[in-house]
Formats: sequence, C-alpha cells, structure tokens
Amino acid sequence: MGFLQIDTVRNVVRAQDHILWSRNRNYRERMLWPLLQQRLLFEHFTHDASLIPVETYPLWQRQFRRLGARAANAAWYRSGMDQGEIEALRDRIAAEGPLSTHAFDSAAESREMWARKPHKKALEQMWYAGVLATSMRRNFVKYYDLGERVFPPLPPDAPDEAAAGAALCELAMQRLWVASPGEIRKFWEALPPAEVTAWARGSDLVPVRIESADGKWQEAFALPDIEARLAAIPPPASQLRIINPFDPAIRDRARLKRIFGFDYTNEMFVPAAKRRWGYYVYPLLEGDSFVGRIEAKGDRQGGTLRVTGFWAEDGVRWGKGRADRLRLELERFARLAGLTPAPFSPSTAS
Repeated sequence: MGFLQIDTVRNVVRAQDHILWSRNRNYRERMLWPLLQQRLLFEHFTHDASLIPVETYPLWQRQFRRLGARAANAAWYRSGMDQGEIEALRDRIAAEGPLSTHAFDSAAESREMWARKPHKKALEQMWYAGVLATSMRRNFVKYYDLGERVFPPLPPDAPDEAAAGAALCELAMQRLWVASPGEIRKFWEALPPAEVTAWARGSDLVPVRIESADGKWQEAFALPDIEARLAAIPPPASQLRIINPFDPAIRDRARLKRIFGFDYTNEMFVPAAKRRWGYYVYPLLEGDSFVGRIEAKGDRQGGTLRVTGFWAEDGVRWGKGRADRLRLELERFARLAGLTPAPFSPSTAS
C-alpha cells in the first residue's frame, strides 16, 4: 500500500483496522500499534495522518521541511506562544519522555468550535517539522517524543532532495503500475506537479494510452514490464468485499471513477440535509466491479452491526446469490468488531 491512513472515527471499526483486515482476514485490531512502538512504522502526513514504513523515512526529510515550513507560515498554527514557551514544551518532553497534549495546558484564544489551545498548535507544528514524532498511541491519543528518539538515524548515503523525490515517484508507480503524472503526485501528495511530470518524462516509464470506463482515452505512463505484470494477475476473487472509504485503493476518486466507473464521495463532512447517500457509506466490491454501497453502523450498546442504507449500482441486479454474499461479508465484518449483524436484506433496505 505504501502508507496507511489513520482515522479516529470508529464507525464499525476504525479505518486503519478495516483496511488491513480487508487484505488479510487474520488481522485483528490489537496488531497495528505495536508496530509503531517497535519502530517498524512512523506516523506523519501524506494527504492526511498516516502510518508509513520506516524504510521510507530517509526519503521523507523533504516532507518534514515542506510541511514544517508550511505550518510555521500558516495563520492557523500561530499559537500565540513565544519561542521560549515553545522550546519549554520541547524541553519538558525531552526530560519526561513521551507526553500527550493532555499533559499540557494553555488557554484557547477564542471560544469558537474549532479553536485550538496554543500548546496543541505548537506541538503539532513541531510534529510536522519532524522535531517531534509520534512515539505511540493509547486509545488513539497521540504521545509526542523527540524525533531523534523515535526516528532511526539517517544512513550516510541518504538521498538528497532530488533523489528522494525520484524515489517517492518510483514507490508510487510500483503500486499504481499505470498512471498519469497527476495520479503519481496524488499518491503521496508530497511533491510539486512539475517535479513529478519531469521525473515521469525522464524515467524509463513507457508512454501509453488507457481507455477509461466511459470509453474515453487518456495519456499516461506505465512500468516497463507492464505487459508481464498484467499477464500474471490472477482472476479476481468472486467474494464480495466491504471497502473502507479511506482505503488507499479508492482514495483518488477521479482515478476510481476513470478505471471502474464508480462515482464515490465521502459525505462524512457534508451537512446531513445535503447528503445523497449517508454519513459513513462503504463501497461494495465484487470481483473487479463495484456493485453497490451500504451505510452501516456499529451499535456497541446493543452489540449489533446495523445496515441503515443500501444502494445498488446502476445496471447491477441483486439476486439471491449476491445478497447472500453480502450477508456473509457483513457477518465477517461484524466478527471483526465483536458484534452480531442485525437482520438485513438488500430487497428491503432503503
């Protein structure tokens, strides 16, 4: 995957757990965070907060510099603290070890809903710059420590900025196989468009034209061995799968629509009255086609997984076989969350 977006919302299970489970059904929620404490992963920002393999860390120095500078110059992160107060936060972490924001206190500058306390802004700004790092999470609460105590030492042959950018593009293409420069850039959201385009044109990638789901053609680039890779792909599994909205496979919504003809929007942050589908809607993937979407919610007090909305994709018939496959997947999903699926039938859902 390259990275794993993490999210605090536990609709059924948290996004990061659902994403990993969808690829390995033996995965359980307790398995992820020890990898961060074992320093096999580090947490930083791609398009959002993400866990990244530690092998990528030498390439990430430019992202620390870029995001650190952006946060330092952004009005949102102006904490009202002077440099001495900010250094005092760092010094306390240096002396006491990993601390969460709850260990500090400062008064918010306003009472607006989104107002954040100055110490939280200062800690986050240092986190973006790599001065601080996520040492661990407990109940999803982030604990900050000095970057030098979390990140591994940089190797003597660590790449410079240009080489790191090229390596990030290469890592993206190893996962995308075929992509436009815009899609390569969007994978990490860590590189400027002109740099990605120049890399693609100067690399050993093969220029190709790809047909979209709507029949239109688009210029793109492919890996040199793309034909061998495509020939080696096994037939898609017939099992129906519930896909998380934050899954990296569908994060690029324009690419998703171009390849699969599946038009998807995450409406979590859309006012309820303006939603077309629902708050937390999961795409349904069967084989290599998206066949529908469901809105589901874990009712922990009642111990059940409830489907509150169902929509078939245009032209997709939901007979007994497909409905049974969805019920089986709901049972598996419910077990992951420690819940029991409530009775559900696609024919009676909204």
